[in-house]
Amino acid sequence: MNKQGNYAMPKENLYLMAVGFVIIIIGFVCMIGGGSEDGVSFNPEIFSPMRITVAPIIVMIGFFFEVFAILWIRPSKDSKQEEGLIVADKNSREVR
Repeated sequence: MNKQGNYAMPKENLYLMAVGFVIIIIGFVCMIGGGSEDGVSFNPEIFSPMRITVAPIIVMIGFFFEVFAILWIRPSKDSKQEEGLIVADKNSREVR
């Protein structure tokens, strides 16, 4: 059997997606808090700039990073050959 997993994306893309997911989680954690102590009184901390402005920007950066991670294509070895570089084939002894 093939020991490599047949994933829809390469490993690098999956790592980038994990980083984007962590950024999104950090943004949502920044939105936590600001509730009232007794459930009745008003706490103006709920409208702090961190919760209203900064945290949503962090979440949007995370989502944009996710889109980048999904669409990013690593340059293949074939493109290097087209640029005029000498590339040796694994199965033959001659240099192309």
